[in-house]
Amino acid sequence: MPNITTEELQAVLQQLEQAIYNHEQWAKSFDRTLICRGSHNPRDIEDNAHHLCPFGQWYYQLSPDSLRQLPAFQAIGLEHKQMHRQATQLLRVSLAGGGISPQDYDLFANAMERLRLEIHTLKRELAETLYNRDPLTGANTRTGLLTKLREQQELVRRGVQPCAIVMMDLDHFKSVNDTYGHSTGDRVLVAITGYVIEHLRPYDKLFRYGGEEFVICLPGLELEVAREVIERLRQGVAANPIETAGGQPIQVSASFGFTMIASDISVEESLDRADSALYQAKNEGRNCTRSWKPGLEA
Repeated sequence: MPNITTEELQAVLQQLEQAIYNHEQWAKSFDRTLICRGSHNPRDIEDNAHHLCPFGQWYYQLSPDSLRQLPAFQAIGLEHKQMHRQATQLLRVSLAGGGISPQDYDLFANAMERLRLEIHTLKRELAETLYNRDPLTGANTRTGLLTKLREQQELVRRGVQPCAIVMMDLDHFKSVNDTYGHSTGDRVLVAITGYVIEHLRPYDKLFRYGGEEFVICLPGLELEVAREVIERLRQGVAANPIETAGGQPIQVSASFGFTMIASDISVEESLDRADSALYQAKNEGRNCTRSWKPGLEA
């Protein structure tokens, strides 16, 4: 969820928690109606019952747009609709005085369990995103970096797809802090991180490696295509002035070093290669992109 702030993500999780609670309360009431043959909620026998229950009202009307493109969120909608179809069928049979067969109830119960699984999958994904997010910049922390790179290395080994690792470091960042203050330095970090995230694909990953240094994971790109992508990022960062707290615009550039994940060395060594390329970019004047080549050392 690259375009959502940490505060918004926390609010989304709270909304989801409430929606889960409302769904469980509905499920308890529905089971009681079936077992005790008590009074039913008329909305539960409507053809669009999945829109009318408390969870459905949140899902279709109140859930934030930032969730709606997530595959896990979309999967919930399919399972929720199917669960309500089974529930409506059971309730109509019960209201007609008929007996509910074990097979029909099992279909409902299984649909309910699949829905719960999808809901809690989304909740886990959101919680992990929040836990692994740098609170200042919104980039991923380095906590999950090696895991992500090892997953990509396995795909490289199997010949599924290549993957580029990029080290990005903001140029002369110390002088920004010294000249304008740390609040402006933070503003610069947030602005550049936001620009990079906005111009990455949804499945690319940006990690804050430390201070003003970042790692970008670009799966599915060959060397020269990765170079073109990185160059566009570099040019965009340098071309976009950042406004200080006092309204004064400043230009900040970044240097980039990158390599391809190799199948025959550890991902830590691949990171070192990208770092060596970054070191070369720094030595050659900054605000440039360099790729690792054999014999290049940090």
